[in-house]
Amino acid sequence: MLRIHFTPADFARVSVAPCPAPLQELNVALTLLVRPDGGLLHGAWRRRALRGLPRSVGPLADLVPGGRAPGFLDVVADSLPQALEEIRTTPPDFVRAELERVYAPATAAPPWVHDLRRGEDAAWRTVLRAQRAAFGALLEPVWEQVRELHHAEFVRRAVQLAAGGVGAVLDGLVPGARLEGTAWELPHHLAREVRLDGRGLLLLPSFHWSGGVLLSDLPERPVVVTYPAGPGLPPQPDEAGPTEALGKVLGGTRSELLHLLDQERTTSELARRLRVSAATVSAHTAALRGAGLITTNRAGKSVLHRRTTLGGLLLRGGTSGYDGDGTA
Repeated sequence: MLRIHFTPADFARVSVAPCPAPLQELNVALTLLVRPDGGLLHGAWRRRALRGLPRSVGPLADLVPGGRAPGFLDVVADSLPQALEEIRTTPPDFVRAELERVYAPATAAPPWVHDLRRGEDAAWRTVLRAQRAAFGALLEPVWEQVRELHHAEFVRRAVQLAAGGVGAVLDGLVPGARLEGTAWELPHHLAREVRLDGRGLLLLPSFHWSGGVLLSDLPERPVVVTYPAGPGLPPQPDEAGPTEALGKVLGGTRSELLHLLDQERTTSELARRLRVSAATVSAHTAALRGAGLITTNRAGKSVLHRRTTLGGLLLRGGTSGYDGDGTA
């Protein structure tokens, strides 16, 4: 059971985030991606998401050893550039303390994490590049849907707050939640007592999360409770969107292959990710290369493929913006 204790001042400082937080939504999407209990419900989404993740996302896994995430990743800014800037300007002492916390003495950290602990710029660039790439692959295609869902949830809770006060919002926010005097009790896998002490409480709906509430309790900041507000399945790209339309023209395998080629990949790597034979990949890459959508080069015994600027524009439906790790 999680129990959050309010002072009188805290009841006046309960708010619902007016906009979605890109990095917090990314955090829960990545958590959902690696949860072992997703089963059939999230299986299709997970397979699709894993195929679309660029290699540059890999360092994020190093930051969450054993499922323990450092607190400096808990940023609720409502724009991606601002959120990344907040992470980059985290006080060095807090970064060091959090990395030491998640990497227990018995857990060996990769060399670049030691560089991050020392505050080296190259290590920070690795983190921020990984987060941009992960957002581009997982959330950018559905971000407009997330914004619309969030707005509807915000209006709903704002009306509830105006009509019934804080208690009407907190009671039943998630199944089993209840306000008992000055303590808000929520089902949680850990028994924990949290005291607001005048910092206030921010409620942040998530549309990629279907588990229990997630808590961010950082010094000198409002306590943030992230709660599931969606239908239980992550948002999917609109059926009329460019990705699905492209799939109808090119075929599902070629469309997925084009998505994967935001960076150079070998024929064998593509075959492994797509779960098809190398011969099948070769046939598809030949067709895409003939249409000017990818390039193919030989490096020693390996054959390397990468999509062209035209291929990137085709994926985005002719619009501007970054894709995957920022390449066309």
